[in-house]
Order: sequence, then C-alpha cells, then structure tokens
Amino acid sequence: MEPVLDLAIALASFALAAIMAGIFGVWAYFLAYMSKSFRQAPRLESFDRSKAGRRPKVSVILPARNEEKYIARCLDTLLAQQYPDFEVIAINDCSTDRTGEIMMEYAAKDSRVVYVDNLPKPEGWAGKNWACHQAYQRAAGEYLFFTDADTAHASDALPLAVGHMVAEGLDALTAVPKLICNDFWTRITLPGLSTFLHTRFSPLRVNDPKQKTGYFFGAFFVITRKTYEAVGTHEGVRQELVEDGALGAKVKDGGHRMKMVRGEGHIDAVWARDLGTLWHGLRRLVIPLYHQDRTGAHLIATAVFFIMFAPFLLLPYSVGVFALAGDGLAGLAGQVLLGVNLSTIALLVATTAVQSRLGVFQSPVYALGSPLSGAIIYLGFASAIIDARKKGAVNWRGRQYTVSEKQSFMR
Repeated sequence: MEPVLDLAIALASFALAAIMAGIFGVWAYFLAYMSKSFRQAPRLESFDRSKAGRRPKVSVILPARNEEKYIARCLDTLLAQQYPDFEVIAINDCSTDRTGEIMMEYAAKDSRVVYVDNLPKPEGWAGKNWACHQAYQRAAGEYLFFTDADTAHASDALPLAVGHMVAEGLDALTAVPKLICNDFWTRITLPGLSTFLHTRFSPLRVNDPKQKTGYFFGAFFVITRKTYEAVGTHEGVRQELVEDGALGAKVKDGGHRMKMVRGEGHIDAVWARDLGTLWHGLRRLVIPLYHQDRTGAHLIATAVFFIMFAPFLLLPYSVGVFALAGDGLAGLAGQVLLGVNLSTIALLVATTAVQSRLGVFQSPVYALGSPLSGAIIYLGFASAIIDARKKGAVNWRGRQYTVSEKQSFMR
C-alpha cells in the first residue's frame, strides 16, 4: 500500500475509532443510569399504608377516539377497581366506529359511568386535549385520574395511587405502565427508543426537586383538582400534541409535589398498534420540539443517528480496513477501529436487551433488531424535521395537525 494512502486510511480509521469510543461511552452511561433507575425508582405500592386513611372522590377521565378494539377491556378494568367512591367520565371523541355505542352500553348498565359526546373541536385545540377538558367540566371528583382507552388496570391500581398520594401529601402521581408491543416493528423499536429517552424522563429525574424535569404518562396519572386548575387544566396545553408530558412539566414548574413511580405490575398500555402508528408516534415527538427549538431538534436527530445507527453503518468499513490494510499503520488502525466498533455494537445490543427485558417485559432477543430500530427511529425523526413546516405535518388518531411555534413540550 502506498505510504500516503496508508497514512490517510490510518488517520480516518483512528478518527472513526475515537468517535466509536465516544459512542461506547454513551451506551455505558445509558446502561449504568438505566440499571440505577430500575433499582432505585419507587413503586406504586411502596408507601406507608398507615398514613393513607382518607378516600376522596375520584373522577376517572377516559377520552376515546375510534377505540372499539380496546374500550370495553379498559372500562371493565376501571369498574373493577377496589375503591369506594369514583365515577368514570367516558367521553367519545368524535369516533367513527362503535366506540361511542360501547360506552353508552356501559353507562346504561352501571351508574358510575357518565357518557359524554364530545363537542366539535374548536380551532387551536388538539383533539384529546379538548376531550379531556370537556370531561373535566363534567367531573365531580376531588381527584382526577386520567387514563387512555387502550390501557388496562389491575383492580388495586386506583386505591394504590390515591393511597400513595394521601400518605405522602402529593399533588400528582404518574405511574410507568407496562408497555404492550403488539407487532414486530414496535417490539424491536421500543426498547431502543426507551433506552434513549430513559435518562431524560426517568423517575429519578422527575422525583428530584433539583431537576426541572416533569412528566406524566398519559396512560396513568392522578392529580388533585386544585392542582389541575392551578396549572390551567388542559386548556393550558390545548395545542400540545404530547399533552401528558406538557401538563406534567407545568405541574413541576409550578412547584407542586409530583411523583413518578413504577406501575408495571398494575397497568398495561399499548404504545403503538402497528408500523403506521409507530411512525407517526415518532414524528409526533419531534415536530413540536422543532418549532420550539430547531437547533435542539437537529441535535437530537443527529445524536440518534450516531448513537443508534452509525455503529452498524460503519461495520462493513471496519471489517474492510481490518482485512485489506495489511501490517502497516493502516492495519493497526483497522484493528483498533474494528475492536472498538464491535465492542460498541455489543454494548448497544446488550443495553437494549436489558431494556427489552426489564423495561418492556419482552424477550431480550428483540434487541437483535437494533440495526433496524436505529434506522426507523432516525428516519422518523429526520422526516419529522423535514416536514415540520408543512400543513398537516402530524397525523395522529385520524386527525391532521399543523404545528406552530407555540407548541413547546420537550423543552
């Protein structure tokens, strides 16, 4: 090999090895932080029962749009709650399937179910936010319990949540559900996405008063009526597409006492139903961020590319340099690069396997789909940035939204 070419390949390979070493460090941090969070995050059932005597009236806010597949299961689990005083405000958000009919059937059979037909959505509101606000106006409870139609609850979920709040004097509590993956694409993608987002929205950050991070899981959060009204209700986040996260951020910003707990043994939630909803879910995360912080959105997409996809993309080059560079400086660089590249991929897959098993509660074998996962997440984020300014850029629950600079979640 020519000396100049040998030097050029060596320099390029050492530079790439340095980048891979940095990515290895990121995944080492992810694994360490994730393991710490799994060990130290409080659980829904972990509180002093002797201090949880009061049982205030609870209004369950259940918005549903085209959820005929899931709504009956959700209502069955809500009505089975071992709690003495609650109502379910079941609001049909302009469904075009049998969702409203099923809700009315339950309301006719059980007086605890209050059926509401949502009014047409005003300009400037996201659909779910408007439905939640309409349901709140019909609610009589001192505590408001928000959940999603594709969520199922163990019979002790509500009493544990209220007991936890009363015992610790909390203004709001949200529980991390067990995320159900119904299709192959979600099974391989959700562990990687959860790992990437875990350090940003983990219970350790949300529960730390020194951290600004506040977050609600839309599948399960309980908030006192007083606190909900103090932060402006859903009207205060009426344009937000990730309204649960935005509302949680407002609660934390307002200095209210909130807590995130692990509730995987008590709550199941469906994150995506198929490749289409997965794709639009990824875009829904990024487009509002783009309008609030364009630089931040580009940085996140770039970080996803390097952290989750680049190690696999680089592997053929690493193998080629290792095999063809010979015994010179380029050969040494090829050995270093291939070693670091393979180590990074091994750590990436191992970390994703841990998340798959302990965070998503599925086989760690799905971590082998990490190359596809990284590509899907990056392409979803990148396409969101490209389309962010287009009319109807977000397609969610059968509605199209044009996002403005006023939408600010994930700041």
